[in-house]
Amino acid sequence: MSATDHPEPLIGIPVRLSDGDAPGADIRIGEANRIFDDVVNLVRAAGARPVLLEPDAVGDPSAEQLADCAGFVVPGGGDVDPARYGEDAKHPSLYDVNPVQDRLDEAVVRYALDNGRPMLGICRGMQLLNIVRGGTLHVDMAPTDVPHNPEPGVEWATHEVVLAAGSAAAEAFGRDRIAVASGHHQAVDRVGEGLVVSARADDGCVEAIELVGDPDAAWTVGVQWHPEALEPLAELRLPLFRALLHQVEVRHGVELPS
Repeated sequence: MSATDHPEPLIGIPVRLSDGDAPGADIRIGEANRIFDDVVNLVRAAGARPVLLEPDAVGDPSAEQLADCAGFVVPGGGDVDPARYGEDAKHPSLYDVNPVQDRLDEAVVRYALDNGRPMLGICRGMQLLNIVRGGTLHVDMAPTDVPHNPEPGVEWATHEVVLAAGSAAAEAFGRDRIAVASGHHQAVDRVGEGLVVSARADDGCVEAIELVGDPDAAWTVGVQWHPEALEPLAELRLPLFRALLHQVEVRHGVELPS
């Protein structure tokens, strides 16, 4: 079965593996699991059928499932193991480092890149895209005047980002500045090969990256913020998902539902 055999395009989403209800679990794990469901629902709202990609015993997704998917969304979650990009794997700020999750998500990112499938990376998903392309992260970014992490008891920090003119991100939103919901303590440091920065916060933090320079490459966008959040503006939730689905339609000849 191919990516074009379905009336609705299939969008693969690697599942979140950590148990947010386990005794002593970091509260952020439960939050990541909850917003995963929001991501799945937005894929549906954009006109696609989500495919939840489960790992095998070592963390690899099903090759058959990957081949069925016309595009991918790699969502947020815990920290990627800094050893994957040459940094301190025992930094005290780290949380929910999960080698099986890293392997699952990385396999999805690499498959999308290697097989020309459009992909959207969200928060952790963007960071992993950068790592796969040889980039690095700030393991624990220094605080600035821009709030990237919410205050205790608040779901999201909100701030604005500037979108680069002509970028895929700017095209998706139809404007050059938007308000976003944030919740992260890491950020892109050295940008990976073939990627460009397409959005920044006012403090210079990298807020979006895109794959450019290869005419055969598929639409590949990573954003540091959480478009699935209801805050600060609900109408900013769907544009990136619709842009992804438009690229699936263009690249694979999939006719989206009206």
